[in-house]
Amino acid sequence: MQRINLQKSNLNPNFIGSWMMETLSLCDDLIDYFESHEGRQSRGSTGKGVNLDTKVSTDITIAPNEINSPGNEVFQDYFNGLFDCHKDYFAQWPFLENFAEGAMNLEIGRFNLQRYHSGEHFQELHTERFSLSTLHRVFAWMTYLNDVDEGGSTYFNHYDIEVQPKRGLTLIWPAEWTHAHMGNVVKAGSKYIITGWMNFPG
Repeated sequence: MQRINLQKSNLNPNFIGSWMMETLSLCDDLIDYFESHEGRQSRGSTGKGVNLDTKVSTDITIAPNEINSPGNEVFQDYFNGLFDCHKDYFAQWPFLENFAEGAMNLEIGRFNLQRYHSGEHFQELHTERFSLSTLHRVFAWMTYLNDVDEGGSTYFNHYDIEVQPKRGLTLIWPAEWTHAHMGNVVKAGSKYIITGWMNFPG
């Protein structure tokens, strides 16, 4: 077997969309929500269960049916902004409107608010679609809720892209193995994010 190199292109897209949220105060409101709901916080939650050797964090998981509950208005406002990012992502890649029926009607499933203190991170290189139970995931999304000056970056190893947390910076990327990533150690302060997935309608 011999590997064949196809003609090289000057184009090298990484398919990681990035935007700044227009209403940055939403980031502060989401952090306030996290800190005022201590009873809902859990440690090191991942799709494979709790493993503090893999992920050291504090999380709150929110179900979609909670978004419209009294006191959760901040999520409604946040997802209005995220949907604008989603529409712009599809505008950049028009094929997405046709690759699957109802693709523009992707659903938001359970999502997470997370806090990483100094010394914590999601150290395992991982992907967001990793088993039969996660095949419905099409895209991952994340918004950094605060600036992190030392450490805490998100590293996409296949593209050698390192994204430093900045308040309001929002990413959308494919859930596939092509976008394996990890979170580098927070070296000072804390890192807050909101993150989840866009799924095929169930």
